[in-house]
Amino acid sequence: MKFSFCFIPCLLTFTHCQAWTNPAKGPRARPNLTSLRSSSSSSRNDFNVVLRPSDNPESFDSHKIGAARVHRYAKDSSDSEAEYIMWYHGRSVDFDGESKLPPLSTGRIGRAVSRNGLHWEKEEIGSASEDVRGVSLGLNKESWWGFDTAHVGLGQVLLPMSTPAVMTEGGVYLMYYMGGSFEETSVSQYLDREIKGAEALNIQGMNMKIGVALSQDGVSFGRVEGDDPSGAIMAPYDKSDPNMKYMAAMRDDDGSRLNLEEELYCAWPEVAVNDLTVDERGTGTPQKNFYMFYSTMLKATKEKAIGVAVSDDGFRWFKRGISLRPDANSMDNGGCARCSIMKKAVYTDDGEWKSENGWTMFYEGVSLEDGKHRIMAAESDDLRKWKKLGVILDVGEEGSWDFGGVGSPHLLRLDDGSTRMYYTGQCADGQTAIGVAVSKDNIRNWVREQATLPSAL
Repeated sequence: MKFSFCFIPCLLTFTHCQAWTNPAKGPRARPNLTSLRSSSSSSRNDFNVVLRPSDNPESFDSHKIGAARVHRYAKDSSDSEAEYIMWYHGRSVDFDGESKLPPLSTGRIGRAVSRNGLHWEKEEIGSASEDVRGVSLGLNKESWWGFDTAHVGLGQVLLPMSTPAVMTEGGVYLMYYMGGSFEETSVSQYLDREIKGAEALNIQGMNMKIGVALSQDGVSFGRVEGDDPSGAIMAPYDKSDPNMKYMAAMRDDDGSRLNLEEELYCAWPEVAVNDLTVDERGTGTPQKNFYMFYSTMLKATKEKAIGVAVSDDGFRWFKRGISLRPDANSMDNGGCARCSIMKKAVYTDDGEWKSENGWTMFYEGVSLEDGKHRIMAAESDDLRKWKKLGVILDVGEEGSWDFGGVGSPHLLRLDDGSTRMYYTGQCADGQTAIGVAVSKDNIRNWVREQATLPSAL
């Protein structure tokens, strides 16, 4: 029996794998680029949009964009003119012409720059070593066996050799990203219910894995080969994989047996750096140097959950099981995914941010009631046990650019004591953009931030 691949996006809707696509539209629809940009701000309620897909159909991000990760740097501690850099992933209009890949916004990774974090200019040149113009990390064309030959997406960018705010000479960027290959897997294994004919369908690029790349300038990145045969540093746990046999006997940091659950993919990595020294690490605090939180789907239950792994060096990782999973009576009862981790801090009377004990996770929760994605939060003292706080940013009002869903949050603390959130929004017809919201209390109360100049009266 043979089916058209255009049927696959409809099937994946049942498992909420369709992160930023309107299920009602069925097969991937090409955006009307002219109407997307010509609509007025007042009619679209898009006053907080900071980045959209490109107008140029040949650009790597002309179809969809997502997963903004923003850093703010000053050249030195006395420099008041900071530079903002955004990395994000995007997919072009002609990227997946046969609709064989998951209907996501992943494709390639590019950059944009800003002087105030609100008005952005995309860097159109990018790395000369990549497969297309204007990207910092493209498809892996050097290793046909690699995990990232079909599409790549952004997870996190770290600069561990400098302070969070001041650029230093010789700093090395670490980009954690995910990718998918042209390997085919059965659509039926991602479905939480039986659908006639699904077992005969295959999809490419769904067996996603996580990799890391290095850069000295933040523009051109070189891949670092991981322990997995595909070059990944993190792969979905599979008991039948001979390279993963040792994981069945692994123990947690406290000596207890892990009993890892099998996974169908590993994607959207977020890495938190533990700033406590070894002497400061007491009971109830993080014990490792690096913690990776990643989105996965569990093979047995088909739950979308957030897994966690630990590392001493940021390159070799060890799974520690599931960190956050759906709750039946919560707005994330359809799944948890795509998180951002921030160390707790307080804004002092001296006008500085001072770190406090504990961490906050901002993540994407999927509701079974309406199928929409919302941004939720949880808090932890040790980066292992999390207490959920509920929804902190809901979808936009009807008719707005982010009425269809909000997610992929990334947080940035500002000099005035407020915190800015960059997030991906989707409108009712499936088009995506990057927007901003701001909070004065750092966690609970968020309002969409004015990013565009109001229309003249």
